[in-house]
Amino acid sequence: MHFADRLHHATRRTGSPVCVGLDPVLESLPADLRAQHHDPLEAIAEFCRGVLHATAPHAPAVKFQSACFERYGGRGVLLLEHLITEAASQGFVVVLDAKRGDIGISASHYAASAKRTGAHAVTVSGYLGPSGVTPFLDAGLAAFVLVRTSNPDSDAVQAHTLADGRTVAEMMADHVAALGATRLGACGLSDVGAVVGATKSSEGRALRARMPTQVFLVPGYGAQGGTAEDIRALLTARRDGVLVTASRSIIYAPGDGPWKDRVAAAARQLNHDIAGIVG
Repeated sequence: MHFADRLHHATRRTGSPVCVGLDPVLESLPADLRAQHHDPLEAIAEFCRGVLHATAPHAPAVKFQSACFERYGGRGVLLLEHLITEAASQGFVVVLDAKRGDIGISASHYAASAKRTGAHAVTVSGYLGPSGVTPFLDAGLAAFVLVRTSNPDSDAVQAHTLADGRTVAEMMADHVAALGATRLGACGLSDVGAVVGATKSSEGRALRARMPTQVFLVPGYGAQGGTAEDIRALLTARRDGVLVTASRSIIYAPGDGPWKDRVAAAARQLNHDIAGIVG
């Protein structure tokens, strides 16, 4: 199935275009869970499986931060592949957050690696040109290209004004729109998407105008300062085209009671909040 159509159907199932970011850090896991396991990867595996089970009714998508698994070497990568398989079997649309960026044959190797994990989409850097993105598309993956990221110091590069009057982010937006123009699904959206932070929504409407058929993978909502109005600025005319992601505020949700219940409650609240924004 075309990626945008897969996401469209999954979103209809849960009622809200939200994505849970799985960024497991051993020191941040529940203390009782860490105490049960001497092997860090065993603790991470149990935690991730618990998060998937708790959030499946509320989130159509999950985003795995590859670095959190790669740091453990081959065993970590193998666990990542197993968890992606489990997530897909539970109905999640799976995004591999790996931010790959290379050209030619090297990009093809990275694409084969991402495809092997079983993910449906991958984050990539487009700053090496089309040859850094197209191998992922040729491998059957969707690509979320970094356009306007949520970190504050991204302004030093992405907000820089070029000689033709566009910002670097706007230049990249035009590049993404061109790459995705002929890759539309039945829902009218492309499998070439863009990473656009909620914290950069002052530029959101201009970027949306340049990328009318892109799905925006949107970090920065909630804990990082992004608001409901920021999300509205990123919607298409049909009030779709966003996948709002939250990581720490969901998987490390504070409060009393069992940690899985807190995770489920946080995912349920995110679903409700974003559903209210997109209508």
